[in-house]
Amino acid sequence: MIIWLNGPLGAGKTTLAGRLRLRRPDLLVFNPEEIGFVVKTTVPPAASGDYQDLPFWRAMTVAALAELRRHYRQDIVVPMTLVRPDYLDELLGGARHIDDELLHVFLDIDAELLRDRIERQVMHPDPARNSEIRQWRLAQMERSLSVRERLPDGTLVLDSGAHGPDALAALVIGRIESHS
Repeated sequence: MIIWLNGPLGAGKTTLAGRLRLRRPDLLVFNPEEIGFVVKTTVPPAASGDYQDLPFWRAMTVAALAELRRHYRQDIVVPMTLVRPDYLDELLGGARHIDDELLHVFLDIDAELLRDRIERQVMHPDPARNSEIRQWRLAQMERSLSVRERLPDGTLVLDSGAHGPDALAALVIGRIESHS
């Protein structure tokens, strides 16, 4: 199964992926942001500045998932925010083509709580770079929260403000086990 963890930047996707792996050490965690770092150093940037707007990044993400599945049979967790509906369809469709067992999880969160989390997070040791990342994340809040209005059917929506990481992990594991 591929478990795609979606939701706003700062909603807790990476933390949840880590908690899932603590409960199920056999899980593979694949973060497409790492491919984004490679893409940003390899090809000219998208006009928007967002590597997700590059077809190359989307294709590489699906190709990497396909290679993971080809070589490893265990479940794969993918913590990655997808905002644009066409990219969401493209990437989830690609994932579903690779493994017909796909669980799309959306971590929902109250806007004020999300803003507070982003403002308190330390994402980079360099204060100037940390400030840039924080400002970018804050600027993406409205756009990434609006995704909840058009989620694909079957999406498991969890409130990451109401549930801590361990409770969220238990809910996701329960859903995974109910599909086994």
